[in-house]
Amino acid sequence: MDSNNAISSFSALSQQTRLDVFRLLIKAGASGLLAGELGGQLDVKQNTMSANLTVLLNAGLVRNERQGRTIRYFADFDAVRGLLAFLMEECCGGRSELCQPVIDEIACAC
Repeated sequence: MDSNNAISSFSALSQQTRLDVFRLLIKAGASGLLAGELGGQLDVKQNTMSANLTVLLNAGLVRNERQGRTIRYFADFDAVRGLLAFLMEECCGGRSELCQPVIDEIACAC
């Protein structure tokens, strides 16, 4: 990931609804959520949810899959790993032992 991609990702997440959507999709994991489910859980109108999902898609943070007449959304965990790797790239001046507590904190326990 380069600086422009990271800026795009952070920009997409700098709005409350989009951040909430992204966190719900992270929580949902591999099963993802339907657009309507996201809107229902967050009490967001369909057109507003669609616009927010488009921003997250364009930033590469989520992906979607058409299922009949509905669309299921998923967090793109490769993008999340890329963003975290970008942030941690030169962590602690190359002293990886200082970064380990951060890595342990963000590691999935599932």
